[in-house]
Amino acid sequence: MKKNNTVVQSVAKPKKRSSDKSVDESPGKKAAKEAKGAPGPLTIGMDLGDKTSRYCVLNGSGEVSKEGSVPTSKKGMLERFGALARCRIAMEVGTHSPWVSRLLSQLGHEVIVANARQVKLISESSRKDDRLDARLLARLARVDPALLRPVRHRSEQAQLHLLEIRARAALIEVRTSLVNSARGLAKALGERLPKCDADQMGVEQMKSLPAGAQETLRPLLEEVASLTKQIYVYNERIEQIARQDYPETKLLQQVSGVGTLIALTFVLTVEDAGRRFERSRDVGCYVGLRPKRSDSGESQPQLRITKEGDSYLRKMLVQGAHYILGKRAPDTDLKRWGLKLAAHGGKNAKKRAIVAVARKLAVLLHRLWVTGEVYEPLRHSNAALAGEKQVAAA
Repeated sequence: MKKNNTVVQSVAKPKKRSSDKSVDESPGKKAAKEAKGAPGPLTIGMDLGDKTSRYCVLNGSGEVSKEGSVPTSKKGMLERFGALARCRIAMEVGTHSPWVSRLLSQLGHEVIVANARQVKLISESSRKDDRLDARLLARLARVDPALLRPVRHRSEQAQLHLLEIRARAALIEVRTSLVNSARGLAKALGERLPKCDADQMGVEQMKSLPAGAQETLRPLLEEVASLTKQIYVYNERIEQIARQDYPETKLLQQVSGVGTLIALTFVLTVEDAGRRFERSRDVGCYVGLRPKRSDSGESQPQLRITKEGDSYLRKMLVQGAHYILGKRAPDTDLKRWGLKLAAHGGKNAKKRAIVAVARKLAVLLHRLWVTGEVYEPLRHSNAALAGEKQVAAA
């Protein structure tokens, strides 16, 4: 008699699965959950890279609670830092710092943009890498943000308008290079292109050259003419921007040598002059026209200017100073003062005078902007002359 063999099948119990919510949890929510148990507010240091950025999170006790990387994109920043409660985030100034700082500020965070040139621990470190830089930024921001010499970026609208000026400057630089190349190539053949301004250079300027040279240089000079047309388009747009959005540029254009380009560049770069600087004299330091100092005891050496701040605005101010000291410029207090400096001091006196006039010009423009005063070119000279007359009459 056969026994019935019963087969007992064991059914495995299903394992507990994590909820769909935790599986699909975003990086920002994960970071927020990890930081939830940390005492006190968070401080984050971030080293911005072109594609990815390293960050370091310090809890309220100053301990490293998390380190990682995040894509240097708007989507990546929103996913990583969007769900965090308000915290302090420090980063170095750079190409991406303007838009990243604006985005994180809109999320409610306290953002500090560090001037790395002022922080030797960062710029001259012998152990420099992205992870250590992020950690150092976080520690400095936690102790005292003033140590980072914070930089304040301009608004998005000002950034867009300033792009018009910078794009025009790029076209001018390319055109200058092409004109110089054309002139150099003509000289190699024993020929010369006629003297003229860059905006007058074109195909018609090579009529005196041999046929072979004309055929070779034609593409260069056609490109020069095309760039000139595009530069004229930018000129019209810059005039329109200044006229419609920045009426204060008219106050600055009262000064001889200051046109729409210099005035608009100054307003867009400085932006919010009333709150940015307590004194007009601080503008000279802001644009890097202040001499370096290395005083020690009785030693006070004369050093070059710092060249810190915005290089393009500094270039524009120097161009204005060249005009002010030129023969065609009208008589002003600033011109008299600059010529007096240029007359003394030896071979490099004129160069130093131009830099000094550019610094004074920056201070003058800021003063006119803040006060709205009517510019008097010979105000100090006339006042001194009136005082001498009163003394003589007495």
